[in-house]
Amino acid sequence: MTSFAAFCDRKARAAASTPLTRLITLDDRSAAFHGVEIGNAWTHDHYDGLFHLPARESGNFPWVSLVFVQSRDGNTGADNPEDLGGGPTDKHLIYEGLSRVAADAVLAGAKTAEGEETFFSVWHPDLVALRSALGLPRHPAQIIVTGTGCIDLERSMLFNVPDVPVYIVSTPGGCDALAHAASRRPSIELVPMSGEDLRAPLEYLRRERGIRRVSAIGGRTTASGLIDAGLVQDLCLTTTAVPAGQPDTPLYVGKRPPETKLIVRKRGTDPDYPIVFEQLAF
Repeated sequence: MTSFAAFCDRKARAAASTPLTRLITLDDRSAAFHGVEIGNAWTHDHYDGLFHLPARESGNFPWVSLVFVQSRDGNTGADNPEDLGGGPTDKHLIYEGLSRVAADAVLAGAKTAEGEETFFSVWHPDLVALRSALGLPRHPAQIIVTGTGCIDLERSMLFNVPDVPVYIVSTPGGCDALAHAASRRPSIELVPMSGEDLRAPLEYLRRERGIRRVSAIGGRTTASGLIDAGLVQDLCLTTTAVPAGQPDTPLYVGKRPPETKLIVRKRGTDPDYPIVFEQLAF
């Protein structure tokens, strides 16, 4: 396994050296959103304004923001998310950038967390600087949701970074299956859930571990569970211009599609990767 330091260095160099184009604002209704605005000179120039964070009272739960890329035909499933056609600006400015720069934790399903070199953070130097200015640790905590506990803790980098907390949310049976491997990694905490209900685990993480903001990046089952539980405040959705992805893989797979309101809509200016970015409030 690549060392974490070498991995971080490579990710930072790739983010800093990749040319990014600007987004252009098409519709801004953020005044009615009553959010918190964040940014610096670099993000303001590339995002065409400040980024909005949910600020409404969330009670005993963290603020949860969903982050998804969908193809022109509405598919979100892909073995490699980059195949959906978001391009470098979406990857570095939105997905690995503004959507998680203020997050205390990044949440993903077990499939999304697969891979030897998987770790969710921000990498561009200007985004790292913004995160530091917000008074946050260099890397967000990692939250992984698995119903079965079928995760290889040996294989993925995410579970082997001692300085970054990892919370594995699973059923009691899943927690039992992971108990031995987790016990040898002090940075990992198993958080049991009842069935597929994520409310109790997230309430625990807010109350006992100080997790206030969560960037949830998939998969679709986990995202739909969060929506159905009423835990999501907003959605960062990038729609590409290409038909791609696994057929019939929409973001939401529950029984009652949620109602959303537009916060902002922006258009990408990269001719090779035409995208539309929307931030929507639930």
